[in-house]
Amino acid sequence: MTDSIGIAVIGAGMAGQAHAAAYRVAPTLYDPVLPPLRYVAVGDVNETLGGHVARRYGYAKAVGSWEAIAEDPEVDVVSVVIANRFHRQVVEGLLEAGKHVLCEKPLSDTLDDARAMATAAARAESLARIGFTFRRTPGIAAIRDLIQDGTLGKVLHFSGRYWTDYGCSPKAPMSWRYKGGPGSGALADVGSHLSYVAEFLCGDIASVSGGRLATTIAERPLPVGAVTGHHLVEVSDTCEPVENDDYAAFSAEFAQGAGSLEVSRVAAGHPNTLTFEVFCEKGAARFDQLRPAEIELYLHEGPDAVNGYRTVTLGPQHPYLGGGLAMDAPGVGFGQNDAFGYQARAFLEEVAGLGEDVSLPRNASFAEGVHNMEILEAAVESATNHGKKVLL
Repeated sequence: MTDSIGIAVIGAGMAGQAHAAAYRVAPTLYDPVLPPLRYVAVGDVNETLGGHVARRYGYAKAVGSWEAIAEDPEVDVVSVVIANRFHRQVVEGLLEAGKHVLCEKPLSDTLDDARAMATAAARAESLARIGFTFRRTPGIAAIRDLIQDGTLGKVLHFSGRYWTDYGCSPKAPMSWRYKGGPGSGALADVGSHLSYVAEFLCGDIASVSGGRLATTIAERPLPVGAVTGHHLVEVSDTCEPVENDDYAAFSAEFAQGAGSLEVSRVAAGHPNTLTFEVFCEKGAARFDQLRPAEIELYLHEGPDAVNGYRTVTLGPQHPYLGGGLAMDAPGVGFGQNDAFGYQARAFLEEVAGLGEDVSLPRNASFAEGVHNMEILEAAVESATNHGKKVLL
């Protein structure tokens, strides 16, 4: 085990703050077996924002470039939480400097860059992992367990959607999220999440068909100042065209069973609605991110007239909860922020070299990140070719 671990976060926006906070929470989860953690730096080109985030989460300093973090001998672990198009340059530079890297999804903005990053990760002496945060959601993991232990049995059909509304207003300011080629919009932003959740439950996707991409708001006003996260800010009278998708959908064929996936950033009234239903030989289960401390379960048992879905309140007997949260009793409640804490904990346990003495499964590899992007690429290919079937 290492003596101590120095931590930095590159990107001080909404998701960057989730990573910064998660590293503060990580040593409080489970038994205190982690080595001492040093909170070294927050990096952001907006140094005012970076300084605020560093002070808020107790990091020693803020810096204005990723290079400063790569060169800092006090930094061992870095989360990269910036625009997708910058991932390759920054991640490869950090790996070359010997840093352990946790990169936000999707791995990059192009499949070629993602594959190059995976090659760099395979050659690096340090660790490189991608944050598939919803794999850490107790309710989703609990449903996976019910499938794998035979309670629900073989998957027949998956139906999932991830609806968000951060782009539903035509006055939402132009940002990097609205730039890039087909598939780099809602599909990359939240479709990447829904895709790996579907595979987490149902197994690898074998083919994609019925792809559909739509841009429903054609232009966005330029902001007067900096934009952080999804906030509405003062905008100018000058607009620029939106280059990518507000909405995306596709059908998936798994090794066993099939499914439909739908995502949007213009779904008014749905700030963060990840929900799915999975139908199996012995019953069904459903999950709603708006009610993350419970799942709904249906089993084929008893007379049809009295059978139906029942609500299961999650607690310490379900994945990641027992001995983890300070209050792990049923009914206490938890959400997406907690999943970032689990993710950070798993990464730090691996960096610390704890071997098999771990509390959580390891995070996904860059090779898995490439596979996730191959699914998105297949959806784009299907959409641009009138919904044709694309094999993975």
